[in-house]
Order: sequence, then structure tokens, then C-alpha cells
Amino acid sequence: MGSMRAAVVTVALAFVALTMTVFYVDQRELAVKFRFGEIVDSEFEPGLHFKIPIVNNVQFFPKRILTINNPQELFLTFEKKNLLVDFFVKWRIIDVADFYRATRGEQLISAQRLLEIVKDGIRAEFAKRTVVEVVSAERRALMGDVLANARNDAKQLGIDVIDVRVKRIELADEVSEAVFNRMRQERARTASELRAEGAENAERIRAEADRERTVILAEAYRDAEKIRGEGDAVSAETYAKAYQKDEEFYRFHRSIQAYRDSIGTGNDILVMDTKSDFLRYLKDSKGQ
Repeated sequence: MGSMRAAVVTVALAFVALTMTVFYVDQRELAVKFRFGEIVDSEFEPGLHFKIPIVNNVQFFPKRILTINNPQELFLTFEKKNLLVDFFVKWRIIDVADFYRATRGEQLISAQRLLEIVKDGIRAEFAKRTVVEVVSAERRALMGDVLANARNDAKQLGIDVIDVRVKRIELADEVSEAVFNRMRQERARTASELRAEGAENAERIRAEADRERTVILAEAYRDAEKIRGEGDAVSAETYAKAYQKDEEFYRFHRSIQAYRDSIGTGNDILVMDTKSDFLRYLKDSKGQ
């Protein structure tokens, strides 16, 4: 019985000794092994690893992507206008040894230092831009520059910055009014330019139409006068030929035409001297 108890104690001591000499690294973790407080190894694959009790101790850190949310903070733009910015940072540890040396393994310290790096980047980029540029389409390029600078500066902490995103930008009341006034002025200027351009095009089109109208009328008048002249020439030639062929008949025909146009129109009254040459064919068929 005593020997069995001794065996159990021996197995228990062996198990305790074994647990004190091995440690397990999960695939979601990073590990640092120390020897009397000094880092001796940080390159551990997932699985079991050995250590010397009392001499070595191991500390674990998350390998996953972490998030830091920053509440609203004031940043100055190029025009010295205050903007309230709410942003977040996604990061992870890539060199656990450098991370421990820089922050003593404290995530609170690492988060504070990383936030300062990102804030400095945002502050520098905002200072180069106006309010309109910050809140417009240039914000994507702005945050790209912030991310690149933060990623470069965070390497000394053993950290990789995955992303920096602005969740919200709010303007102070006086800044909001100034921005809206400027936007209204820009829209009014654009509208004035468009109206002026439209008026200019309308005047050009109207002038072109007037010119074409004048040309068409002139050409039509020229053609009409030409045709009228040709008709008058043909008419005169016809009359001349008729007159030369039978002068008396020509006189008679013209007189009959004149009677029809003057005294053959209803209730018209014509007062003339009976000796007038106009009535010659009414008094005598031969016009005598």
C-alpha cells in the first residue's frame, strides 16, 4: 500500500515536472520565452515546446487582428478650421520580440502609442487640405497616405497597421456654415458660367440663323427679279411682235382689256369726256 502511494506521488511529481518543462503554443497566439527576464526566443510554431523550470518563463500574445476605436477628436485643416473626427485602427503583432521591447507586452501601452502615430498622420494630412477637400472625394487618398505613414512608423513597435478608417467627420457650427456658404457660392458661380455659356451659344445660333435668312432672302429676291425680268422681256417681245403684225388689232385688244379692267367691275362709275381717245372703240368699231 505504501509502495503504491509512493508510485502515485512519483507519477504526480513527474507530471508536474513535465508540465513545468513544456508549454503549448496555439495557432492563434504568439509566444516569447525568457531566461531570467531576458528574451531568448520568439519564433515558435504552433504545438508543444520545452522550457527549463524557474530559469525560463513564457508569455503569450494574440496573433489575430485587433481593433482600436478612437472617439471624436479635433483636427485642424489648412484654413485652421476644427473638424471632429471619429476613426478606428486595425492592427496586429508581426514581431512579438520588438513588440515586447517597445511596450513591455502591455496592449494598453501599445494602443496608446499606435493611436499617437495615427493621430500625427491624420493631423499632418488634414493640415495640407481644406475642409472641402477633406470631406470630398479626396478623403480616400488622404486616408491612404495616413495608412502608409502609420504602417511605416509602427514597424518599430513590431506592429503591422492593417487599416485606418474614418467613421465620421463632424463640423463645428461656424465651420459648417462657412463650408455651406462656400459650396453655395461655388454652385452659384458654376450656374452663372453655364447660363453665360448658354446665352453665348444662343446668340451665336441666332446670328447664324439671321445670316442664313438674309442670304436666302437675297438669293430668292435675285432669282425672282431675274425671272421677272426674263418674263417682262418675253412679254415685251410678244407685244412688239403682235403690234408689228396687226397694229389696229393690237390697239383694239388693248382697249378691250382696258374696258374690262375699268368699267366692267360691277357698280363702278366712270366719268369721262365723250371726246376722250379712251372711248374711241365704244363710239366706232373701227376706232374712227
